[in-house]
Formats: sequence, C-alpha cells, structure tokens
Amino acid sequence: MTHHQQEETSTADLVRQLSDQSTRLVKQELELLKLELRDKGKRAGVGAGLFGGAGVFGLFALGALTAAAIAALATAMATWLAALIVAVVWAAVAGVMALVGKKEIDQALPPVPEDSVDSVKEDVQWTKTRAQQGRR
Repeated sequence: MTHHQQEETSTADLVRQLSDQSTRLVKQELELLKLELRDKGKRAGVGAGLFGGAGVFGLFALGALTAAAIAALATAMATWLAALIVAVVWAAVAGVMALVGKKEIDQALPPVPEDSVDSVKEDVQWTKTRAQQGRR
C-alpha cells in the first residue's frame, strides 16, 4: 500500500467517524431536548393546576364577600332587598365585562393577519411586474 492510499483510507475513515459522531451528537441533543420539554411540560401542568385552584378559591372568596355585603346591608333593610341589591351590582359588573369583551373580540376578528397578507400580496405583485419586465 502506498503512502497516498494510506492517506485516502485514513481520510475516508475520518469522514465516516465524523458522520457517525455527528449522528450520535444529534441523537443526544434530541434526547436532551425531549427530556427538557418533558420537564417543562410537567412544570407547566403543575402551574396550570395551581392557577385553577387559585380560581376556585377566588370564587369562594367572592362568595364570602357577597355574603358579607348582604349581611352588612341587611342591618339597614330587609335581607331579601340586600341580596337583590348585591345581585344587581354583580349583574351590572358582568354586563360591563361582557360588553368590553365583545368589543375586544369584534376588533380581533377575523383572525387573519391582514398586514402580513397585504405585504405578501404586494410582494407577489412586485415579483410579477419584475418577471414581465424581464421577458421584454
């Protein structure tokens, strides 16, 4: 075997080793990515569960606050009237929130990125114009 053949063989071996190592590195990186995403997913699930629990306890607090408001008003008027006044206040709050929410949704619809669509249309038109000028 000549010196030149040894160099070619060793170069081929080096390329094969580089390919094998690159493949192994990519596989290891993907495995690390999966483990990291799994860990982040678990944490996000726990966080979402805690937010849900906070919402439930927030509703309990709102119920207790409502009862306290009714009890406070009931010292000056009939209990049924106090409950009615608190219910009307909550209904008004809900109505305002619904109107504001509807306005926000109406502004968000349709969910098409209009600026991006317009930009792409302009790009297509520009490309067509350049293509037509190039044919002349």
